[in-house]
Amino acid sequence: MIAVTGANGRLGQLVIDGLVDRMPANRIIAAVRSPEKASGFGPPGLQVREADYTRPKTLNTALDGVRRVLLISAADVGERFTKHKAVIDAAREAKVELFVYTSLLRANSSELFLAREHEQTEEYIRASGLSFVILRNGWYLENHTSALGNAVARGELTGSSGDGRFASASRADYAAAAAVVLTQPVSGSKTYELAGDKSFSMVELASEVSRQVGRDIPCRNLSGKDYAVILLGLGLPQTTVDVVIDADAMAIRGDLDSSSQDLSRLIRRPTATLSEAVKALCSRNKQEKDDETARLGDPCGCRCI
Repeated sequence: MIAVTGANGRLGQLVIDGLVDRMPANRIIAAVRSPEKASGFGPPGLQVREADYTRPKTLNTALDGVRRVLLISAADVGERFTKHKAVIDAAREAKVELFVYTSLLRANSSELFLAREHEQTEEYIRASGLSFVILRNGWYLENHTSALGNAVARGELTGSSGDGRFASASRADYAAAAAVVLTQPVSGSKTYELAGDKSFSMVELASEVSRQVGRDIPCRNLSGKDYAVILLGLGLPQTTVDVVIDADAMAIRGDLDSSSQDLSRLIRRPTATLSEAVKALCSRNKQEKDDETARLGDPCGCRCI
């Protein structure tokens, strides 16, 4: 059996979908902190088990009979390593044959402040004696596209990454890679650097958005301090703002760019392009607007993003 932690998160759900395409659902365990919140989640036959990182006994029960585990990194910045350690200890006690972890691109050399906990986790996995695959995920395309609606509404894309480049890939691509390694034959411990096939700058993102919405949406580069003020003004929590500002600074340094083709090789197809990501967002927003128009009417005839 295969267990996926954080299975009701956005990445976890996509991994579950990928596994269901490859194996019977009753051989898959969705390990979640609150099973009651996963009611009706997943296909028929999927096992849902409680896995609370702060309660080791639940982890032992969740991994009972499990041969392979995917640890999706915890969301709690600053508390990740302690929680990851608990899962690794439980996996070792369960004698799983393969432990898979979603880490960060070049976690052992990156200067992103997110990298340290990933590096600690990787070191602990290597010292555990478990056979492992470490999936060093790059930045997500969704990190860029999630704010594009507001950017178009304001008439400009703002950031503080200058000419820095992002070799971002979609959440679906990273999930597909996880499903592959969880179901392929075990052939020794490995580390993959996962990134999109083609990197881009924020200027290139703004150009693609402009092309697709049919009007100029320029990119305005700010200092990290000034960009943080804007993000806080939009209601983002301080922790999220810190991550975004740090990522932009590290993009300038080159930490979020990569020429690795590990991801496309694993999933056996090209990774999602910037154009596809923007198009998907435009289509989703248009559908939401059409649904709202059908409900309330459309006095201005607007169909923009």
